Amino acid sequence: MKVEVKNLSKKIRGTMILQDINLSMTSGHIYGLRGKNGSGKTMFMRCLCGLILPSEGGVSIDGAYIGKDIDFPPSVGVLIENPSFLNSYTGFQNLQLLAGIKGKISDEEIKEMLAAVGLEPEDKRKYKKYSLGMKQRLGIACALMESPDMILLDEPINALDQKGVELVKALLLELKKKDKLIVVACHDNGELEYLSDTIYAVENGCIGPEEKV
Repeated sequence: MKVEVKNLSKKIRGTMILQDINLSMTSGHIYGLRGKNGSGKTMFMRCLCGLILPSEGGVSIDGAYIGKDIDFPPSVGVLIENPSFLNSYTGFQNLQLLAGIKGKISDEEIKEMLAAVGLEPEDKRKYKKYSLGMKQRLGIACALMESPDMILLDEPINALDQKGVELVKALLLELKKKDKLIVVACHDNGELEYLSDTIYAVENGCIGPEEKV
């Protein structure tokens, strides 16, 4: 997969959120986004997956432009901001419901994904009883469970204990080996540098020259 961002800008109610961004990303790499809150990282991810269309320029996936040729990337997993699920369902039931939309994976594969992020597949607790860390793990499982070609994770290690952080890091590095294109925004510079092949500095809606890690 090749993602090309060309002259991308986004203005909302007269305020420029993203400014003239140009970059390329390819499968088999992890790209880090480094920047303060409000710098534009989350908005950029929203544009990458088609949740928001740019005011100018665009994002192409293997030559097809989002919002023109396609509505969304054909294979994408997303965790942006706080994950949200049905409070009266268990973690497994929530993922089972979502997986039923495409019908790409089995119940057993859902359970394997839950275990991979450190959740007990047979846990009967409802989502409303989950801790913040458990909710974060479920959000990550949801983003990864269908083995998408492009993975966008906004602060994936928030609320995780060290064991959870290590599980997520190992998962992402394994997915990189499977030729996935991964974009991660993270406030922990050490973890971001550990994971990323390339880091982009995001400041005031601008993405600066890439830093090779």
